[in-house]
Amino acid sequence: MRLPAIVTAGDGKASRAVYGDAKVYLDVAGRALVARTVGVLMRVPEVTEVWVVGNAERLERTLREDPELRASLVKPVFVVPQYGTLYENAWLTFRRLLPGAPPEGRDPVGAEIDQAVLYLSADLPFATPQEISAFVQRALAADCDYGLGLVTEESLMPFYPTHGRPGIELAYFNVADGRVRQSNLHLVRPARMGHRWYIEDMYEHRYQKELFHALALAWRVLTYKGGGLRLLSYFLIMHVAGLADRARLRSFADALRRLVSFARIDRACSQLLDTRFRLIVTEVGGCGIDIDSERDADIARERFEEWSKQQTQHAAQLHGPALLPASAGASTAIERVATASSR
Repeated sequence: MRLPAIVTAGDGKASRAVYGDAKVYLDVAGRALVARTVGVLMRVPEVTEVWVVGNAERLERTLREDPELRASLVKPVFVVPQYGTLYENAWLTFRRLLPGAPPEGRDPVGAEIDQAVLYLSADLPFATPQEISAFVQRALAADCDYGLGLVTEESLMPFYPTHGRPGIELAYFNVADGRVRQSNLHLVRPARMGHRWYIEDMYEHRYQKELFHALALAWRVLTYKGGGLRLLSYFLIMHVAGLADRARLRSFADALRRLVSFARIDRACSQLLDTRFRLIVTEVGGCGIDIDSERDADIARERFEEWSKQQTQHAAQLHGPALLPASAGASTAIERVATASSR
């Protein structure tokens, strides 16, 4: 089965700069984050090709100049010039990757309506191929049109501050099934999503520690077609439970989170997005750590070797060794794709 991966590496308004630059080019342990992420995908058995969308000229140069990536290429890598928004990057790149698509892309036909795509962000320094593979397998087994990845609180504890050393502070969704965090992995059949353009708004207002974004997203949840009071109530319960959790009011947070379950969220989001939506949980954790601030970047650099080793060992314990070698020779190339309406 063909399974393209689309790595979103754009520098538009939905992306936050780190140290005044697009975070996908941030150097961690001698490699740009985007090159590291593409390298991990080389070792995910289910992924057949990688499409990277963003500043095409800079992306192509960054990927070509990474010797570790060049040595590990076992799948084709296509660089796509970015469009205006995150939604356009995701949807128009999908239209461009369909077989025989012209530069402007084309709509899917026939069996292509069910074509699945793995979407992920480019700033995942601690991702492992086993974690991504486990997510893909579970999302495909769930027989859904949109599988949203989550990681457990327990899997993220190794990234906490320890013994006076800095760590990355995390916020969780508090639900009846546990405390979880989004993993930056999405298994989507784009043509099966009726309200796929909602994703842009949700992504832009994803920072729930910031009051403006929380209120803006709440309003959208209420007013979207397919949204309404039921979904808004779930959102508010999870948000208040999250505030209580971060304030160390665990008993209050536990009482609230019992009111919202994965099953309820699945049904509500299926209605909102007009698709078959499922939450997909994995237990390794590295894909739940992205880089959104200078502080996160500094800590990731300081503790990279320790955390990377821990994630590699944990992934192997849970899922066995990565099934593809880290280095298999440069058998394919990095190619820039022509588009008709990119910028």
